Amino acid sequence: MAVTETTITRKVVERASSGARTKDLLFRAALLLCLFVAVLFLGVLLVDVAIDGIPLITPEFITNFPSRLFAEESGIRPALIGTLYLMVLCAAFIVPIGVAAAIYLEEFADARRWWNRIIEVNIQNLASVPSVVYGILGLAFIVRGPIDIWGLGKGSPTLLAGALTLGLLVLPVVIIVSREAIRAVPPSIREGALALGATKWQTIWKMVLPGALAGIATGVILALSRAIGETAPLILVGAIAFRLTDPTIDGQFSALPIAIFQAAGEPRPEFQILAAGAIVVLLAVLLLMNSAAIYLRNRYEQKW
Repeated sequence: MAVTETTITRKVVERASSGARTKDLLFRAALLLCLFVAVLFLGVLLVDVAIDGIPLITPEFITNFPSRLFAEESGIRPALIGTLYLMVLCAAFIVPIGVAAAIYLEEFADARRWWNRIIEVNIQNLASVPSVVYGILGLAFIVRGPIDIWGLGKGSPTLLAGALTLGLLVLPVVIIVSREAIRAVPPSIREGALALGATKWQTIWKMVLPGALAGIATGVILALSRAIGETAPLILVGAIAFRLTDPTIDGQFSALPIAIFQAAGEPRPEFQILAAGAIVVLLAVLLLMNSAAIYLRNRYEQKW
């Protein structure tokens, strides 16, 4: 009788285990199918854009100003220069503030204090806010704010206003990534420096930040990669698609996403295809930035 019960129990367990494995295989197959469909659609889009856009990539397309009359003479020079300016100014804004905030929250803030908990919760929430909300924020408080700083107020849509708006968009991401990079530095590094007589700030500046540099740099570059692809915030802060002069920090500006948006909405097919060329240029910039992030991570990442 005992043998029979043992056999039945073993069969039940085997049947349950077999059912679990079947469900696991089906779940994995469903995930692979979803991944395949997503990659397939992405591949089709990339191939379609490459077929239309790569033939347009010429020195004239890069250096010419846009034209409303002749599509073959139209270029993306103001948009490309504006995008590069936006990246530089956005980085100058988010790197010191984001890294400083990460250092404070990770090394100095007392998690038991209610205001520190509020700051952490808000940073986590702000990282998932839609970009159009930041565009509205930039329009209301930076472009049309009551205080005229560097020509930003009184309805002045300047390149600096666009850079600050994009900086606000990606700042929570930079803070979160920088905190993770600082947290990855082993506590023994800090303890060893403090045991040798170093101050708290010397330990952070000489030991913690160099150890977290690769992760911080990677996060900043990836955040900038997201920022330069955003269109909604730039539209709201006043970026223009058709500009016949190079952008300046205190003047009106254009950017590649705006140029793509404008070209794609053109009624004339010969101008619509210009969007594909601008997309190829933007993808090339993004690939260069992501390649730089991978290089920095592999070159300077420390194995603890």
